[in-house]
Amino acid sequence: MLWIPFTIFAAFMQSMRNAFQKRLSLEVSSTGVTLARFLYASPLAALYLILLYQFGEADAPVFSKGYVGLVLLASLAQIAATVLMVMLFKRRNYAIGVGLAKSEAVIAAVLGALFFSALLSPLAWLGVLIGGVAIWLMANPSSFKAISLSTLITGLGSGLCFALTTLWVREASLLLGLPFLHSAAWVLLSVIVAQTLMLLVWVVWREPETLVALWQRPKLTGLISICSFFGSLGWFTAMSLETVAMVKTLGQVEIIFTLIISAFWFKESLSRRDLIGLVLIVMGALCVILA
Repeated sequence: MLWIPFTIFAAFMQSMRNAFQKRLSLEVSSTGVTLARFLYASPLAALYLILLYQFGEADAPVFSKGYVGLVLLASLAQIAATVLMVMLFKRRNYAIGVGLAKSEAVIAAVLGALFFSALLSPLAWLGVLIGGVAIWLMANPSSFKAISLSTLITGLGSGLCFALTTLWVREASLLLGLPFLHSAAWVLLSVIVAQTLMLLVWVVWREPETLVALWQRPKLTGLISICSFFGSLGWFTAMSLETVAMVKTLGQVEIIFTLIISAFWFKESLSRRDLIGLVLIVMGALCVILA
């Protein structure tokens, strides 16, 4: 059951990171906000890995071609997912943007069952579906007409990319065959380094002014990187222990943290639908835990 506290910790840190990204998105491009997520996270990931080997024995990893391919795919998918989610922040309010992107739990469950042999019990499927209904209810304030087609596609695209990221991360972690903490740490460092290099090359080539903008906002950029590191640490570790669908369904408790931040930080109003959605999220999470 260790995956449960790691998941809840990851959900909290991700909600904080999203809040800081929301603030930065008002001043910096979507690509710049995405780069801020990884910019200072690599040293933290390397330090964490060193500490793990200081206090726990484990073999050195063997990086196969399959592992490298999965890391690159996961890195690209997470970059795309983050860019799409930042675009959502600029179209709708903070809570709704995150809500649409959280379609990843249902998508991950379907893809995992179809392509990754990650089968779920009936009770777990019930939890996933209840969570999906809750997220849709909270992301859709009135009706289908209230959300434009482009916003819906952007949200589902973000959810799909996040789902693929987590599925590929889990597969990469399992390939290493190390103790779960060490496997998760190696995948975390690999993904963050790959993402940082990819985005730095792109930004230097296409948006050099974005680096200046991030340099001028060191506190906000640093907070995003730190929260991102701890969030990814929680997700990657939890997913080395349990299937992606289970982790991401329980991880929907992030919406509870998100709504609190939305109401008290961004002064965005909450509705009766939000309260119903919260109850459903708790029900879905309980189904997953009991499963």
